[in-house]
Order: sequence, then structure tokens, then C-alpha cells
Amino acid sequence: MKSKSSQLILPLAALSLASCAEKKEEPKRPNIIFMMTDDHTTQAMSCYGGNLIQTPNMDRIANEGIRFDNCYAVNALSGPSRACILTGKFSHENGFTDNASTFNGDQQTFPKLLQQAGYQTAMIGKWHLITEPQGFDFWSILSGQHEQGDYYDPDFLEMGKPVVEKGYATDIITDKAINFLEHRDKSKPFCMMYHQKAPHRNWMPAPRHLGIFNNTIFPEPANLFDDYEGRGRAAREQDMSIEHTLTNDWDLKLLTRAEMLKDTTNRLYSVYKRMPAEVQDKWDSVYAQRIAEYHKGNLKGKALISWKYQQYMRDYLATVLAVDENIGRLMNYLEEIGELDNTIIVYTSDQGFFLGEHGWFDKRFMYEECQRMPLIIRFPKGIKAGSTSSAISMNVDFAPTFLDYAGADIPSDIQGKSLKPIMDNAGKAPLDWRQAAYYHYYEYPAEHSVKRHYGIRTQDFKLIHFYNDINEWEMYDMKADPREMNNVFNKPEYAEKQKELMQLLEDTQKQYNDTDPEEKVKELFKGDRRMMHNR
Repeated sequence: MKSKSSQLILPLAALSLASCAEKKEEPKRPNIIFMMTDDHTTQAMSCYGGNLIQTPNMDRIANEGIRFDNCYAVNALSGPSRACILTGKFSHENGFTDNASTFNGDQQTFPKLLQQAGYQTAMIGKWHLITEPQGFDFWSILSGQHEQGDYYDPDFLEMGKPVVEKGYATDIITDKAINFLEHRDKSKPFCMMYHQKAPHRNWMPAPRHLGIFNNTIFPEPANLFDDYEGRGRAAREQDMSIEHTLTNDWDLKLLTRAEMLKDTTNRLYSVYKRMPAEVQDKWDSVYAQRIAEYHKGNLKGKALISWKYQQYMRDYLATVLAVDENIGRLMNYLEEIGELDNTIIVYTSDQGFFLGEHGWFDKRFMYEECQRMPLIIRFPKGIKAGSTSSAISMNVDFAPTFLDYAGADIPSDIQGKSLKPIMDNAGKAPLDWRQAAYYHYYEYPAEHSVKRHYGIRTQDFKLIHFYNDINEWEMYDMKADPREMNNVFNKPEYAEKQKELMQLLEDTQKQYNDTDPEEKVKELFKGDRRMMHNR
């Protein structure tokens, strides 16, 4: 017969075991790695069907997770896009409307909210918001070239202290990311913003990729020689053409070492001199072929545009190679430490980019190539592998999505919507999902001369209004005209659709509190940052 004490111990032990079991059953909160590049477009990603380059590590994220096909920047410019992502709010609400703005770091951001929810947070790489980061347990941001950063031996500001690192920026940022993960507080989930400079202008490849595409001929976009017939002043008066705007020195790199040494104030020399001697030697050898072609060819007109396009592609795409390699390196590390499948891997860029479409490079316009952003997400515990989504999403949706996955409250003033319900349903949007993405660009008159404009993008149509020094409307049937070559605004056959879109635009502006879209009451444009002393 058992004693009273043994009879008592057994139930207590059972309760203790039950309690332990309950604790073990508590779901482990996911880590978050938010990967973002600068100016990377879907045309240069093989998982989006691009035929310019293979991106196997990006493809892995898409193949093992979800690809969003209709994700849009709400202001396609580096600083404003980043501010929208951090706050989950449009530019007119977060105050950072253009690159001459200064981000108010005291305002609510998703890293601060994740910190409060028990996450360890880090920001590594390109910041580009002028003020020092807030809401991070660790941060190390590029500080050279007005926060654009240098490709070679880049300057960083790390926890308030200046640091010069030796090597190639894309590799260094990954080194710093892995170092953070090695020394993190393992009792907490983490959220790390891993933000690359590449493939931002002036597209300087890693030493191992110099000249890798020298003998490659890339296919030209069908509208490389767009004459803008049927469209207005905005398309005609921009300053972002391959023909006129790409520079021989900074962009095309048509300077020998001897020529740079004759004028050491040249902008290209300011970054060339940061390279180690052996890299300079390789650079000279690789670009000698291009310089010789240029002088020998004596090209003019369309032939010169085509030649410039090839050089642009060779440099731009070579910088993407290093980005993809380093994504693979970071994911392999996560796999080694057993954290890959418990980490939400997000890859995006701050907006898209023109790769010769309409004869252009850069971004800013609401046209598809730069308004549309890549967005691929891997999380095997919550996302069906190989999913795709046509749901209209925006970069203001990222903040509430991260908070949702972390189990944190989403403040009511955040204007974006969590994408988690879409991912929970293999890419299918809820029935009450939004009808349109909203866009508003402010930076004019300024670099590249893209006029101020706002508009909406639905599944099948786009409506744009250019304002300030002009008053012009454009409307595109995206199914019939995906390259946006035929402005159908005021065409009789589109009268009913136009009326519908005009009303939807008005409703969308009210929804997002953009009550003065043409800046008639209060001008939100801050100015051309190139003319500002603090830049």
C-alpha cells in the first residue's frame, strides 16, 4: 500500500510534467530578416521571368515561399520608400516626401514596436534617412556619398562611431549581418534589416565580377527608342535617358587611370581611389576594352544608344550577381545554425528601376518598371512553397505584416494592411481586399526632372495625374498595353472606365488622408537635395 506522501507526490509530479508540456507547446515566435536592395527591378530576377540574368538564391526564396506579382512602391524614391516601409504610412503622413527631407526618427516605426514586443532588432547597410536610426539594439549604416555609400572600402557609422571597412560593400554588409547573428541574444527572436547599396548607380561590380559580362549581348527592351507619341510633357521633359543623361565618366566609366589622374576632382576618381592597387589594375584592364570600343566605334544616334545600353546592363547586372551570392551565403548560415525555417525571409527593393524601357534608367515615375517592386517571402511554417499572389500590395504593408507575424498589436494609424492573411491562404486575397495601389511622387524640380504626380494602379488599369507646372492626365489599359505606350485618357471607348477610375482615385485619396494632393494649401516638396548644404 502506498503512503500518503507518495500518493501526494505522484499527482504533483504529473502536474509538473503537464506544466512543462504546456510550456513546450507555446509557439516559438519567428525571426525576421528583411532583405532590401536599392533599385533592383523584377526584370533582373529570374524568378519573375526575367531573361537578363539568373538569380538562383532569390529564386530559392520564391520557390520555397511566395512571389507577389503586384507589389507597388507608394513613392518610388529611395528615402521616401524607406520611410514608408518603416512607418507603414504614406509620405504625406510620415513627413519624408523626397530625398531632401529629414526623417523624424522620434515617430512610431515597426522596429520600435517589435522591440517593445520582445524582439532584438538590428539595422545593417543602407539607411539613407539622414537621421541616426532609432529602435535598434544594433545598427551599422553606410555613411559615404550622402548616405548612398561606396562600393569599395565603404564608410560606416556604427552605433554613432565612424568606421572604414576594407573590401566590397555587398560582402561587408553580409559579414556584419552574420556577425550580429553570431552574437545576438539567443533568448529573444530577432528582426534584422539587411539592406544593400547595390545595384544603385554607379554600378561598380565586385572584383570577382569585373568584366564578367564583357562579351554578353543583352536583349533590348521593345521600347528602348520610345518617341513618347501620344503622351505629354512629363515623359518628354525628364532627364533620365540613356541617350542624354548617362555620363561618360561616372556611369559608363570611359576614363583611363591617366585621365583620372590629370583631374583628381573627377567623381569617378573619388571612388576609384578607394580600391586596392590590385583591384585598380584589374579595373583598368577590364574597362580598357570598353574605352577602346567607344573611341574606335564613332557611334551616333540609335547605334550609340544601343551601345550605351549594353554597358549599363553589364555593370548593373554584375552588381546583382554579388547581391544574389550574398543572399545565398546568409541563408546557408541560417541553415547551419538551425534557424532558417523559423526565420521569415523577405526580399524586396526600395522600388523598381528602368532597364532601358522608354529609353530610360532610374525610377521616380509611376510607370510599371519602377512603381512595381519585387517581393518574395519564405517561411515554411506559414507559407505554401511555390505560391504566387496577384493581390495588390504596397510597401506600406510591410510594417503591419511584420507586426502580425510577431504577434504584436498593429496600431490603428498604420495605413498599410498585413499581408499575412494572403500568405496564410496560398496567395489568395480576402474578398474585401483593396482595389487599387496609391502613388504620390513629390521631388520636382530636382534631379532627373520627373514631374510631380499621383495616381492609382488597379489590376487592369492605371490613372496618373501630373501637376505643379503642368496639368496632364494619363490612363493606361495594362492588359492591352503593358508597356504603357498608348495613353487612353479621354478616349471615347474608355469613357465609362475613366469615370470609374476618377471616382476610385478620389475615394482612395480620402481613405489615405491625402486631402491636398496637388499641394495647393501646403507644399510638401522640400527641394533639390543637390543644392542643400547639409547633403
